[in-house]
Amino acid sequence: MFTGIVEEMGRIRERVGDTLTIEAAVTLGEARVGDSVAVNGACLTITSMTPGAFTVDISPETQRRTNLGDLQPGAPLNLERPLAYGGRVGGHLVQGHIDGTGAVAAISPEGDSHLFTFSVPPALGRYVVEKGYVAVDGVSLTAVEVAPTSFTVAVIPYTHRNTVFGSRTVGDVVNIEVDILAKYVERLLGQPAASPE
Repeated sequence: MFTGIVEEMGRIRERVGDTLTIEAAVTLGEARVGDSVAVNGACLTITSMTPGAFTVDISPETQRRTNLGDLQPGAPLNLERPLAYGGRVGGHLVQGHIDGTGAVAAISPEGDSHLFTFSVPPALGRYVVEKGYVAVDGVSLTAVEVAPTSFTVAVIPYTHRNTVFGSRTVGDVVNIEVDILAKYVERLLGQPAASPE
């Protein structure tokens, strides 16, 4: 479980098949092989570590659902260690289970902030509500405008500087994780309750 508050930007050092080696500093603090880490919002397992870097494997499912299969050495990544029980939740509860991808449709300045509009498939857009949570590349954000196939978020200067949003351009593919509560509510309302025995 994560909070959607990015701790640092890492960078892909090497890609060999389905294995990524990622340069990091903060993320390596107290990390061990076998630990989880959110990479652009996707929960992955650290498979090995070297000074200043760690390695993760990307399954075919992760490659289908995320932007990680397309990224090459040098690409920046949002990194977050798992939430410690009893710790503060600065964003919202993020599972690290990417629902699918969207694309940057527009970027426009608004004061010192930036408005980012993302296009998404209707199957994902249905779960995004105005003033609701959504995680984009692992960043906990609030939707300020919503349409059936798009939503807009406001990115403050700190987030723009300290996450991959600072290097995003129109057309870039992003990872989307919708709020899990919406999916559970839909499932429960769509299924009749079991009769008591």
